[in-house]
Amino acid sequence: MSVEQQPLWVEEPAVRPRLPDPVRTAAVRAVIIVAATLIQAVVAFLSTLAGSWLAFPMVISSVASTVLATWGVLDVWVTRQVWNQRNGVVSMPNSTARKLRKERRRARRAARAAEHTGRIRSAKGSGRGLSRA
Repeated sequence: MSVEQQPLWVEEPAVRPRLPDPVRTAAVRAVIIVAATLIQAVVAFLSTLAGSWLAFPMVISSVASTVLATWGVLDVWVTRQVWNQRNGVVSMPNSTARKLRKERRRARRAARAAEHTGRIRSAKGSGRGLSRA
């Protein structure tokens, strides 16, 4: 009796692309800081319940760690925004920004074309470009 062995798991392609390296680094740093802050807060709470001398320093450092954890989370957000701004984002076909860029591009081309035809007319009327005989 031969039974085909099925693999333990089947790899599927990722639904979303991987985070850029700087954003992933900031996210890992933020997770570590937040985890340490949570552990510190639990220790501060338990030492307060136990009436330990360690309670006061732990509460003070938990407040400082909360500020640090907030900075870490904001760092992820800012890093992601900066990366998107520098490297671009995937725009949707109906993106408003894309339409505005197209309109600005058309206006610039029209202005350049008008300037170019104006230069050609002024060159003809002023005698430039004519050969001297």
